Amino acid sequence: MNTPNQFHRISRLPPYVFEQVNKLKAEARARGEDIIDFGMGNPDMPTPKHIVDKLIETARDPRANRYSASRGIKGLRRAMAAYYQRRFGVTLDPDTEVMITSGATEALAGAMLALIEPGDEVVLFQPLYDAYLPLVLRAGGVPKLVRLKPPDWRFDEEMLSRAFSPRTKVVLFNNPLNPTATVYGEDQLSLLAHFCMAHNSIVVCDEVWEHVVFDGRRHVSMFAVPGMRSRTVKIGSAGKIFSLTGWKVGFVCAAPEILRVLAKAHQYITFTTPPNLQTAVTYGLGKDDSYFEGMRRDLARSRDRFTKGLKQIGFPVLESQGTYFVSVDLAPLGLNIDDESFCKRLVAEHKVAAIPVSAFYAEDPVKSVVRFCFAKKDATLDGALERLAGALARSA
Repeated sequence: MNTPNQFHRISRLPPYVFEQVNKLKAEARARGEDIIDFGMGNPDMPTPKHIVDKLIETARDPRANRYSASRGIKGLRRAMAAYYQRRFGVTLDPDTEVMITSGATEALAGAMLALIEPGDEVVLFQPLYDAYLPLVLRAGGVPKLVRLKPPDWRFDEEMLSRAFSPRTKVVLFNNPLNPTATVYGEDQLSLLAHFCMAHNSIVVCDEVWEHVVFDGRRHVSMFAVPGMRSRTVKIGSAGKIFSLTGWKVGFVCAAPEILRVLAKAHQYITFTTPPNLQTAVTYGLGKDDSYFEGMRRDLARSRDRFTKGLKQIGFPVLESQGTYFVSVDLAPLGLNIDDESFCKRLVAEHKVAAIPVSAFYAEDPVKSVVRFCFAKKDATLDGALERLAGALARSA
C-alpha cells in the first residue's frame, strides 16, 4: 500500500494559503459569525448578463455540449487573435498560434509539463502565484528564485544574474503581478528579455491580468518585445476579462513550433474545454471597447474608494497598478506582529479575511504585507473598513 513518503514532491509543499484562510473562515461561520471575504480574487460585481444569456442560448444546442476540437473552437481562436490585435497590437495566426484551455492554470500546467525536462532550471519571481512552484517541481524543474520586495517590487540586472545560468530552460513571469498588483513596463521587460535571449530560454508569461490595469497604464506583452516573439508563451484568461472566474476558459498563444508541443500536453490533461463556454466567450470578445474600458473604470473606482479608507484608518498602502488587489505594508508602523498573525487576528477579531503575502514566497519571505481584494460592492468595501478601523490599535 502506498504511504505518504512515496508522494514526497507534493506532500512536502506547505499548506495551500487559501485552504488555511478558508479554514479560519469556516470555523468563524460555524460560530455564527459573518465574515467579509477579501481573500480570494472573487469579484462580486454583477455578472455580464449578455454573455451569460449567450451561454444559455448556446447550451440548448446539443452540438454545443459535445467534445470540440482540442485546440478550441475555430470561432474563439479567431476572436482571440482579432482581440489581441485590436487591443495590444499582437498579431497571431488563429490556426497555428492560439489554443483554448480549461483555465489559465491548466495552460500553466501544460506549459511546465511540455517544456521542462527533469533537471532543467526555471526562473521564478517571488512573491509568486501559488500554483507555480508545485507545477515546476512536479515537472522535475529546479526552481531559481528572484526575491522581490516592497514598495516597488522591481528586479535588476544583479538579481537576474544570480538566477540565470546555462541550465535555465524556462522563465515563468507574471505581469501584471499577483499578489503585488505591479504592472511591469518596457524597461523591466527589456531587461528580462536580454537574459532570456542570452541564455536561450523560453519565457512563459502569465498575463491573465493584462486587461485590469489602471491610471492610464498600458499593458505590454512580452510578445511585443524585440527578439521575444519566437520564445514567448502568452497565457490569458476569459475569467479575468469578464469577471467570470468560475468559467475557467484560458488562452495560450505561442509560435507554431512551441504551440505544437503545448497542444500535446493539453491533449492529455483536459483534451478540450466546454464548447458552450467557448461560444459565449467568443460573443463577449466581440463587444465594443467601451465595455472593457467601463470594467477598468469601475474597478479603479472601487480601488480608490477602498484605498482612501485604508489610508484614513492609518494603513500604509502600497500602490495598486492593476489586478483586483491592493496591499498594505505593516513594516513602517513598527507593529510587533507578522502578516500571517495579523490576518488570523483580522478574521478572529474583526471578521475580515485577507491574505498574508508571505505565503506567496518559497523562501526568505517578506513578512509584513497583507493583500485585500477590492473587487467588491461599495457596501462591502465600506463595511470592511468599519471593521478594520480598530485593527491597528489592537496590534500596537
